[in-house]
Amino acid sequence: MKLGKLRFHAVAVSLCLLTASVLGHVGRPTIHLADQRQKVNLEQMFPTRVGSWRLDENQPVGIVAPDVKALLDKLYAQTLTRTYVNSEGVRVMLSVAYGGDQSDATRAHRPDVCYPAQGFDIVSNRSDTLALPDGALGVRRMVAKLNNRIEPVTFWFAVGEYTAVTGQDQKLIQLRYGLRGIIPDGMLVRVSTINPDEKSAYAVQSKFIAELRQSMPQNFVSHVFGSHLKT
Repeated sequence: MKLGKLRFHAVAVSLCLLTASVLGHVGRPTIHLADQRQKVNLEQMFPTRVGSWRLDENQPVGIVAPDVKALLDKLYAQTLTRTYVNSEGVRVMLSVAYGGDQSDATRAHRPDVCYPAQGFDIVSNRSDTLALPDGALGVRRMVAKLNNRIEPVTFWFAVGEYTAVTGQDQKLIQLRYGLRGIIPDGMLVRVSTINPDEKSAYAVQSKFIAELRQSMPQNFVSHVFGSHLKT
C-alpha cells in the first residue's frame, strides 16, 4: 500500500514538472482569481465571537521572530493573529495569512518550517481529517515544543476554492488553475493551544474550527474551508 502511494506521488510530481514546463512555453497565467471573488478583509471575515469563544484582546499571540515576520509580510497581503477564550478560560490562538497570488513566488510559508525557524522542535507532524457538518476537512496536526511550552497545532491551506495540507497538493491545485490561465489566491489557517495533553488540545481545536465554520459569514466560507469538502 505504501509502495503504491509512493509511486502515485512520484508520477504526480513528474506530471507537475511536465505541466510546469508546458505552461512555461505556452505562457504564464494572467487572470487573478482574487479579482473574481469577494474582496478579502481578514478583520471582517473572521468574527470576534466564535460559538462559545470570544476575542481575548489582552492575551498576546504566540512568538514570531522578526525575520519570520518580515518574510510573512513579504509573502502575504494580509495577516491576522487573535486569541479567543471561552467561559472556562480555555484559550485558542488563531493565525491567518492571505495572499492574492499563490504563484511559485508566494506559496504558503508552512508552520512546520516557520516554527523550527523560531527555535521550536517538531515533536510530531501528521495528516488528519476533521469532521464538519457539511463534510470532512483535511488538516495537518503538529506538536511544537520550545522549552516548557508544548503547542499542538492544526493547520491547512486554502488555494483558490480547494484546500491542501501538503506542498504537493498546493502545487497540483496551482497547476490545475494555471491550465485555465488563472492565478489562485491562497490562505494559511493555523489554530493552536498551549497544552501538553495532545488529545485534549486537538479536541478543543476541532470544536473551535467547527464553530468558526458556523460563525463565519457565508460568502467567505469558501475562502477559508474551500468549496470541495469530502462527504
